Amino acid sequence: MNQPPKILITGAGGFTGRHACRHFSQAGFDVTAIARTNTPDSQVKVEYCNLTDQDAVASLVKKTKPKYLLHLAGQNHVGQSWLDPVSSLENNLLSTLYVIEALRHEHPECKICVAGSVLQFDLNDLSALPHPYSLSKTLQVLIAQAWEILYNMQIIIAKPSNLIGPGFSKGVCSIFAQKIADMEASKADQVLEIDNLNVQRDFLDVRDVVRAYEILLTKGESGEVYEVASGRSYSLNEVVSNYRKLTAIDFEIKSRVNEKINTKLDLNPAKMMSLGWKPVIPLESSLADILNFYRCK
Repeated sequence: MNQPPKILITGAGGFTGRHACRHFSQAGFDVTAIARTNTPDSQVKVEYCNLTDQDAVASLVKKTKPKYLLHLAGQNHVGQSWLDPVSSLENNLLSTLYVIEALRHEHPECKICVAGSVLQFDLNDLSALPHPYSLSKTLQVLIAQAWEILYNMQIIIAKPSNLIGPGFSKGVCSIFAQKIADMEASKADQVLEIDNLNVQRDFLDVRDVVRAYEILLTKGESGEVYEVASGRSYSLNEVVSNYRKLTAIDFEIKSRVNEKINTKLDLNPAKMMSLGWKPVIPLESSLADILNFYRCK
């Protein structure tokens, strides 16, 4: 009888990590969830590890010897990166280096998917560097790509767009939903404050993204970068309009800026779709699920 393939999922206690653990467990993988403190929701094996501790990472990899690694761990908040840039670099860059290097020594045949970011910048134009978070994610991906070339490792880069969906998240759709749920419970003023309603973003449900990660690990080509996105931008005004349809609260909107912004779609999911993936959860369903999540909290 064939044993289910082993997969390590780092950052398993985070927003995407919790969904990933649930998805891969239901898909028949032998999941080991790696977390620092938060415990994943799913009934999977959990290993607690500080990924910035090289010796601890080496011991973990030696113990588990996974067939696949989905590397989601890191510091993913732009504001926090301004306050503590060193910690952001440690958590995004060193953790990636330590886990990949441990796999190189202990289990080099492991196939790895590293989650990059839409906020990476072009290394050929340092003047375009917007914040320390962007620097940390750009260098993280550079390290992963370098180890794929230098040591012939099986490493794929996923570049996801703005992830949304049920669960605790610091994303704008979750912030709106939590405020509306508080309004419904008479815990907040019926005012939604937004910087600019005309800002546009490519939103993608996290449950579609974890499906994409499975496809990348099983079908993706080593050394490639796959952009995981819906391929369509929505303004925050459209997001708010959808939330209005989901609540009886007639909330007021206060927008600090109302300039029209022309937003270019930076992500092209064509390569990802060539592997047989496509997003299936519409924005309206994602927003409804997010709002219902916060209503129950």
